[in-house]
Amino acid sequence: ETSPDDIGGLHAADGVLTTRCGLTSHAAVVARTMGRPCVAGARELQVDYAARRMTVGDVTVLEGQLVTIDGNTGDVLLGEVPTVTPKLSKAFRTIMEWADEYRTLQVRCNAETPCDAQRAKLFGAEGIGLVRTEHMFFEAERIVAMRQMILAADDKERQSALQKLLELQRQDFADLFEIFPSSVTVRLLDAPLHEFLPSTEAGLAAVAAVGATVPASLERVKRRT
Repeated sequence: ETSPDDIGGLHAADGVLTTRCGLTSHAAVVARTMGRPCVAGARELQVDYAARRMTVGDVTVLEGQLVTIDGNTGDVLLGEVPTVTPKLSKAFRTIMEWADEYRTLQVRCNAETPCDAQRAKLFGAEGIGLVRTEHMFFEAERIVAMRQMILAADDKERQSALQKLLELQRQDFADLFEIFPSSVTVRLLDAPLHEFLPSTEAGLAAVAAVGATVPASLERVKRRT
């Protein structure tokens, strides 16, 4: 399974395959918002981290070998399979146009990045129903500042970290309002701590090394988590 610590890898990946959890797992939800295919909960896969390989039955896949995943069927295929970019069918568009003649509700999306908002607009969204501002900080270079804000020892450190977050958000909001000029609902920070606090020794060390104002001790960071 994945966690917010893996957000850098999720951004770099062309697809996501996990051996645990399912449709509502972190991997599935985040991959969906990024437009990545995802197969979550392939329990027959055995992953050997030390040997850098995975095995299912008599088939072994080594690090660097290509596999193809189908997020709709859950199939995992060995090798590179030809793919096409999915498109909305003419029949689907016709039905939606018929519905437009009678509906009284708008269809809005959840989006926190300009990329997500633009994709949603292409699929017919008429605005953003919810911008979850805490989701703007899952990227590798942003999550450290978010953690510094949460773990700040005093108001001075917290304000320093908040200033970093403010600078990161300004352009994001400008882009979101340019894509949807009049229909954007913003939720202020509502950060689930377990999704942002480091869960690994490396993550703890990264937060300690770049303290909000001065580097913090690793022990202090551990105490506050």
